[in-house]
Amino acid sequence: MRGGERDRPLLTVLELTRYVKRMLDDDRLLQSVWVQGEISNFKWHHSGHIYFTLKDEYSQVRAVMFRSYANRLRFRPENGMQVIVQGNVTVYERDGVYQLYAVAMEPAGLGALHLQFEQLKRRLAAEGLFDEALKRPLPRLPRAVGLVTAPTGAAIRDMITVARRRFPGLRLVLAPALVQGEGAAESLVRALSLVARVPEVDVIIIGRGGGSLEDLWAFNDEGLARAIRACPVPVVSAVGHETDFTIADFAADLRAPTPSAAAELVVPSRSELLGVVDGLRIRLASAARRTVERKRILLRGLAERPVLQRPQGRLMQDRQRLDELARRLEYLGGSLLAARRRDLGALAGRLEALSPLAVLSRGYAIARTSEGRVIKEATQVQPGDRLHLLLHKGSLRCQVEEIEDAGEATE
Repeated sequence: MRGGERDRPLLTVLELTRYVKRMLDDDRLLQSVWVQGEISNFKWHHSGHIYFTLKDEYSQVRAVMFRSYANRLRFRPENGMQVIVQGNVTVYERDGVYQLYAVAMEPAGLGALHLQFEQLKRRLAAEGLFDEALKRPLPRLPRAVGLVTAPTGAAIRDMITVARRRFPGLRLVLAPALVQGEGAAESLVRALSLVARVPEVDVIIIGRGGGSLEDLWAFNDEGLARAIRACPVPVVSAVGHETDFTIADFAADLRAPTPSAAAELVVPSRSELLGVVDGLRIRLASAARRTVERKRILLRGLAERPVLQRPQGRLMQDRQRLDELARRLEYLGGSLLAARRRDLGALAGRLEALSPLAVLSRGYAIARTSEGRVIKEATQVQPGDRLHLLLHKGSLRCQVEEIEDAGEATE
């Protein structure tokens, strides 16, 4: 080196980095700066911190948002999203690069609440929570109606007024809840769970009057949407005015444009029901009269038949017919019995002719040994054998003295 250059300060990389960092940290503008750009390389770390790059068509800067700030976001950042980020600029010593440490973020050109609403709506719809197949019909005549809303205000007054006008005496069960502000969503979930356990409550209205998007935000809570879908009875959502839509509206079995309209939909008109009953009573009476008249005509026709006008004549004919049938039966029975007797006599004669007793009556005898064996030939016995002779009447016990063969007997 030349002598003059040796007098210049020599810095390490760390010293240089720290010097630049100190220069940036001392710049008041960079301690709270707003930067607009497009998100890329987005990563939500398992630690809860957010890492991303903020870029435009000319340049880019690395950025990080720590968990404590990330948990406050009302929407979920995504790659390609245009955002406005607030934070401070400093140098990350390890890499020697400057980066933006974000403390707040909002969508550019679109409110954070509106973006959060759209993101939650898309996610729950994709999950099937809003499917029409899950929607349940409202009961035509509820025993009691549950109301989940603030205990004061125009909404509860309007619903009670409409319900009493349409069906005086219908039971209304109020489950008071916060409808805006911190803890409102949790309060609505608790109130919905409580009123759903009332045995006679067949349908529930949940809602409030109109307001800004921030005022209605409790009804965009995911937990409330799932509680509405899991409720054992149908739920009608009535939040704000006709142009207001919330996540609760999509999760409910029916959406009403206003609390008053919800009461109109849920509470039947007593006068209309009475009109229907009167109409049915008239139709029933008319049908009964027509039925009675048809039966009267039928009865009159039956009464005009001869058999009913002169029943004795028909009875005498039937008795005569019965006598004729009895005589025929007696005749046929006697003839059949005589024929069977003749058949039996013939069979008895044939049997008698074949009977061995008949043979014995003609002077023949049956010879048996003492063991009962029938003797058919002389050769079956020996002289001295004892035989038993069965005659037509009685029997003889004999002893063989001499045996003659068949030839000798013939001679």
